[in-house]
Amino acid sequence: MIAPPRLALRRVDPRALASLTAAGVSPLMARLYAGRGIDGAASVGGGPADLIPPQALLGAADAARLLADAIAARRRLLVVGDYDCDGATGVAVGVLGLRMMGAVVDYLVPNRFDHGYGLTPEIVDVALAHPRLGRPDVLITVDNGIASLEGVARARAAGLQVVVTDHHLPGSTLPAADALVNPNQPGCTFPSKHLAGVGVMFYVLVALRAELRARDAWSGRSEPPLAELLDLVALGTVADVVRLDRNNRLLVAAGLKRLRAGRARPGLLALLRLAGREPREVGSLDLGFALGPRINAAGRLSDISMGVECLLEQDETRAAELAKRLDEMNRERREIETDMRDEALADVGEPDPACRTLVAFRPGWHQGVIGLVASRLKERHGRPTLALARDERVPGTLKGSGRSIPGVHLRDVLDLVDRRAPGVLMRFGGHAMAAGLTMSEDGLARFSEAFEAAVRELADPASFSPVLETDGPLAPDELSVGTVAEIDHEVWGQGFPAPLFADRFEVLSQRLIKDRHLKLELRLGTRRVAAIAFGRTEPVEREALLAYQLQRDTWQGADGVSLIVRHFDTISGPKR
Repeated sequence: MIAPPRLALRRVDPRALASLTAAGVSPLMARLYAGRGIDGAASVGGGPADLIPPQALLGAADAARLLADAIAARRRLLVVGDYDCDGATGVAVGVLGLRMMGAVVDYLVPNRFDHGYGLTPEIVDVALAHPRLGRPDVLITVDNGIASLEGVARARAAGLQVVVTDHHLPGSTLPAADALVNPNQPGCTFPSKHLAGVGVMFYVLVALRAELRARDAWSGRSEPPLAELLDLVALGTVADVVRLDRNNRLLVAAGLKRLRAGRARPGLLALLRLAGREPREVGSLDLGFALGPRINAAGRLSDISMGVECLLEQDETRAAELAKRLDEMNRERREIETDMRDEALADVGEPDPACRTLVAFRPGWHQGVIGLVASRLKERHGRPTLALARDERVPGTLKGSGRSIPGVHLRDVLDLVDRRAPGVLMRFGGHAMAAGLTMSEDGLARFSEAFEAAVRELADPASFSPVLETDGPLAPDELSVGTVAEIDHEVWGQGFPAPLFADRFEVLSQRLIKDRHLKLELRLGTRRVAAIAFGRTEPVEREALLAYQLQRDTWQGADGVSLIVRHFDTISGPKR
């Protein structure tokens, strides 16, 4: 049986806490850092100069030499991306950065519905007749390509050079590219294995700039300011939910600094305004929940090219127009998602407690939104979930998108399914926490059985007795704007979770908003504070232990704080 999460106090290394405090880190932030594995002030703060140098990234030097030769020969370069936010930002970074270096360059992104994922032979054929660039000489993949054996072969057979930049886990055979850059490829000693696709592209540009410097390309003029691209790198990194190790946090922090200073791309600033976010106060969570979905909406419902154009656009008026269209698309996406989510929840009902997985499918579901449905089901029921929709362009074929839980590596699960039930999957790929697949509709029952068996074989049993780690209580006077500002200054996300506190509150009042969300008035000591629990409709008892996050509350011009309640426990938990 899948148990509801229980609250537990995050372990804090006392030596790390003492070291951080002695270095001048505030007691609260020292506690938060120490609870996330940071053992000294040297791992706090920093800037782009502290990034891991590109020399350790296998293939980056090869790619730099190839691209430097191509730029010198005025060859035509084509960046081929993916149809999600990581892919869109990676394409924009590639195009903008290569133009800074003097390249003749354009881009191409597959349509989710027409071309599928990656550098397929079909997308190579499209590239060979590019409407703006003409026939390219060099293809550069971003956020894809590591599994594109046939596509790379097709491109090289057509006389093109191919540079693959990717971050996905490789299969047993690597593509025969002219240069291959991926921190997860065999033999790569790059310390951070968690670069997003946009991060890999950024590193290739840094290596290219160094190669051109060695060739004296910048004699008498300033080098291209690649730091201007870090707002895009930050967005793609957070939106792709890669682990925020120190190197990724440095990338994101540098991008947030540009956003807060109002020096970001016009399209990003326009999207922030539409989302009701103030650029001066933007944080890493805003990248994931305000900007990322608006870029992704184009790829989910239509063509991610609109998102790429918004990121590339320098004219503020035109960027605002594109941002408005993306915002409208995102509203449509939310409506579709809500309907599909409600249908999926109704179909699943109360799952069999003995089952470890969920597989959801309806013939009429929108292929571009199934990943979001899988995410909602996973969050509700705490088990690895696949949502599927028909591929209307290939009768009898299903497209699936999966989301997993800690302790269950989804791509490894699908690999085991493929070995134990050969022929069920046509193709698959992804990460530990998210993956995609293509399969025949008549194999759905067999797949569901194999998926359940594979999860049972590979999963850590503790994954199904989830623990919700908290950072413990706050003093009443710490429920303040100052605390929010201190927390928001840091980068939080996958692998470096945002602070989650736990306290016993007196519930003074409660009511429903729009029949979907519980609005609360709470008291902690002498301090009263408002709170909201999204998606909860059941009332809470008079006294409750709540796990919550702090947020700035500017309603009607106020400058205070409110709480976002993530978990209720009225029985047990840490005492003050």
